[in-house]
Amino acid sequence: MKANPSANAPALWRQLSLSAIALQAIREGTSGTAALNAVAPGLRPGVQAIVFHVLRRLGRAQALREQLAPRAPPAQADALLCTALALAWHEPEAPYDAFTLVDQAVEAAKRHPGTRRQASFINACLRRFLRERAALVALTDRNPVALWNHPAWWIARLRQDHPAHWQEILRANNTHAPMTLRVNERKVDLAQYLHILSASNIVATPVGRSGAMLRQAAPVGAIPGFAQGLVSVQDAAAQRAAPLLLAGWEHRCGLRVLDACAAPGGKTAHLLELADARVTALDVDPARCERIHENLRRLGLNAQVIAADAMQPPLWWPQQCRSEPFDAILLDAPCTASGIVRRHPDVRWLRRESDIAQLAGIQAALLAALWPLLKPGGRLLYCTCSVFRAEGYEQIQTFVTHNTDAALRPSPGHLIPQIAANGDAVRDNHSGDHDGFFYALLEKRAA
Repeated sequence: MKANPSANAPALWRQLSLSAIALQAIREGTSGTAALNAVAPGLRPGVQAIVFHVLRRLGRAQALREQLAPRAPPAQADALLCTALALAWHEPEAPYDAFTLVDQAVEAAKRHPGTRRQASFINACLRRFLRERAALVALTDRNPVALWNHPAWWIARLRQDHPAHWQEILRANNTHAPMTLRVNERKVDLAQYLHILSASNIVATPVGRSGAMLRQAAPVGAIPGFAQGLVSVQDAAAQRAAPLLLAGWEHRCGLRVLDACAAPGGKTAHLLELADARVTALDVDPARCERIHENLRRLGLNAQVIAADAMQPPLWWPQQCRSEPFDAILLDAPCTASGIVRRHPDVRWLRRESDIAQLAGIQAALLAALWPLLKPGGRLLYCTCSVFRAEGYEQIQTFVTHNTDAALRPSPGHLIPQIAANGDAVRDNHSGDHDGFFYALLEKRAA
């Protein structure tokens, strides 16, 4: 069914214009979050819905634009044209009536000084597309970027890293991610909370030890008990971190735990929900550290939060503390975020292939800096929200080869982004719906 905006909804031409501006900002290197934050709050939800739809279909839209106009128009006009094509190309799922969309895209072009001169050009391209839709789409079917809506290098890398599952990963990336909650076990158990949701007519499915996946996403203000700290929003794959690191240690007293790249604090909080531990949470950005404080306050938890660079322990780990190294370290390392493209569809268009090696270098440096802080017999959980092997399996194999006191313990390895309706789970994956992740649990051998 095509969208039928209410009388109070913003004019479609305005939403299209703002969406094209956001798309152009992303093409120039701005994150999707920053580009959307520049939109007025009252207009942001509608614009975000359009932008996310466009980003998931941008490869096809760009290929269609090249068929319609081999010579690219000025950047802002191209962004508006690609926005309209992404919304129109696949008729069964197009959110707007085609002729309304063309009319409003042309209106958007006329009203913006950066596109006014190209209004007639945009009109001609879109009307030709409507006339020749089937033939033009068939031509672009030969283009892998159009077919999969990912950059060519990304597709090639996945085929190399996951030859049996690369198509599954790409298909998952073009879907909407579910909203999954993590129950705060200090306040309520999963069965009790599922009953609370049911009483509020919210349908949810249990996931793992303490997760509840909602059938329909909702604002956090509408989630029962969120403000009171009963639950947090956290993907099912990310919920595996704290239980993996603390397995068998939940009832040990006095554990010293470091969360080395902690913001916004979801995993820090989960560690504290599961164990009475002394947790130190680090993040290099003071503003992001405030997010950690906010999350912990809502949940009624406490940790030592430090704004510091994890790669420079002498600046934040006092000399007097070094006689008491950490029992456990969680390193959720900076990465390409290639496993969370469902939630951040801009990532695939922002990243460059060279980013993988650059980020892998940072990950290796973090491992080298933090390993000496772990006591013999202690554990370090390395994780990234990436599906690229250079940031996961290859990174850990190199580390273990060069650190003979590091023993790799049974770990999930690469978790492939998975859709609940996917049928049989990929081997070693949890069944259900989750993001892409990598986990490796390392134990420090005694000298």
